Parts: sequence; structure tokens; C-alpha cells
Amino acid sequence: MRKLFLSLAALAIAATSAAQVLDVASIDRIDLQGTKANVVAGFSPKGDYLLLTGTQLNGLAKYDLATHKLEVISKALGAGYNVAVSDDGSSVAYREDRFENGLRNTDVKVKNFATGETRQLAKGVRNFNGVSLQGGNAVTVTNGRATKTAIGNKRAARTSQPMVAIVDKQLMLTIDGRTTALNPNGVGKSYLWPSLSPDKTKVCYYVGGDGCYVCDLKGKVVARLGALRAAKWYDDNTVVGMCDSDNGYVITASAIVAATLDGKRQTLTDSSVKAMYPYASSKAKKIVFATDEGETYIINLK
Repeated sequence: MRKLFLSLAALAIAATSAAQVLDVASIDRIDLQGTKANVVAGFSPKGDYLLLTGTQLNGLAKYDLATHKLEVISKALGAGYNVAVSDDGSSVAYREDRFENGLRNTDVKVKNFATGETRQLAKGVRNFNGVSLQGGNAVTVTNGRATKTAIGNKRAARTSQPMVAIVDKQLMLTIDGRTTALNPNGVGKSYLWPSLSPDKTKVCYYVGGDGCYVCDLKGKVVARLGALRAAKWYDDNTVVGMCDSDNGYVITASAIVAATLDGKRQTLTDSSVKAMYPYASSKAKKIVFATDEGETYIINLK
């Protein structure tokens, strides 16, 4: 693991743009041993492994930060899109897309890292909305309907945690098997990157042409976070996302930014890298991100 030389002076300059949100100890580049064109697709809750995918979200692999072992989970199309990780990090659920007669069909699978077993949750789905791992249950949403499957030794619980997804550019919420349109900014908007808070009471999302917002589960907007894309929750009050710019063709600059619901904002990376698509683990006090050159970094927090 090689240090990204981010000086204390650079950190101080970044922090002066707003009040400090997180305390950065170091930023390290992860040596993926020659593997290129990676995008971070997930981060374990304990911060002990990454999930990586290709630039087109095809394929999925697990990278163990302690052993530096790269384990291929899937080589399928779309496998890196909206991956779900269990709360204990022991399992990951993902999609595998295939095209037949010009139509996309999706298989949904779950991999248990402890046993090495891969189990199929759904096959040949035409309108797959998302999957969530909740304790010993997997909840798969198709056509707005939720199907619960026990994946552990226990029977599937009757109730389930909320799930959020984008369907036809609209923000959808699923609770206890029922899916409704949330759309806190109106139905004529294009919604992206929904993320459910750790306490399951708030949703962070992006509105195309407008910015990043947070709402409650009734669709009431509780915070506007401005220019912040692909945001993920760090804790119940803090999100991390990317603030990027382009010339109409390619991204020319991008930084990882932390923002709080009460309006504090802090840039965590400098201009030496184009930092994109972060994931966070508050338990491990780490944030991971990738660059447009296929490199992967970890921000270590104090």
C-alpha cells in the first residue's frame, strides 16, 4: 500500500472552505497488483474488504484488505450495479444480466463468503428493482413487489427494513413488501443514487440538474446538500460524495466531499487525483474511492 502524498498544508487548505466534518489521518493507495479499470462497488461494514467492478459495472470481485487476495465473484454483465452487503459483511447479493432476443433478463444471486456457497434468489427477472440483505433474509423487489427469502438457518422474518430504488428515474420506497413512489421533489424530476441512512429513517438522493437532498420516509425534504453526486452515508448525520466537473466530454476534476445535514461541508481530497464514487465505513473510520485511471484509495480517519 503506497502513501498518497497529501500534505498537512493541503489538508488545511481543503478544510478552510467550510467547517471540519471529518478528521483525515492519511490517504493510501491500494496496490491491486496490476488490476486496472476498477470501480468501487461496495465496502464491508467492518472495513475489511472492498467490492470492485469494471468501468461499465460488469463483473464483481472481493478484495481483502488484510491478505490482499482478489476473489472473483461474478464475470456477468451488470454484476457491479447496486450490490447489497449484509450487516455483518458475511454475504453479498448481486445481479447478473443477460440479453435474449434483445431483452434483458436478470438473475439475482447471493454469495456467502464463510461457506463459499452461491445461491440463486431469482431467475430471468424482467423488471428487477433491487435486493437487500437483512439479517438472515434476502428481500428481492421485482415489478414493485417484494419477495423475502431466508438465506440463513432461521425462517424469514415477517417484517423487513425499508428499501430504496430508482425505477424509471423515480425514487421508490419499499416497506414490508409494499412499494410506493416517494419522489420528494416532484414526479417530473430525474432521481439518482438513493442511499438509506444507517438508522433506516432517511434517504439521501440526487436530483438531475438540481443537486443532492435528504428526505424522511414520508418524502419530506430535511436537507439540501447541493452539488454532491453518488453520495453514501457515513453516519446518520453525515454523507460523503463526489463533487466533479467536466468539459462536456470527460471529467476534468473530482474530489471527495463530506457534508452534514446541518450544512457543514469539507473537501477531503486534493487535486492530485480525480476521486470518484466513495463508499464509507464509520465502524472502521475509512472511506474508499476510485479514480478515472482505475486506482483505488482509502481515506483513513482519526
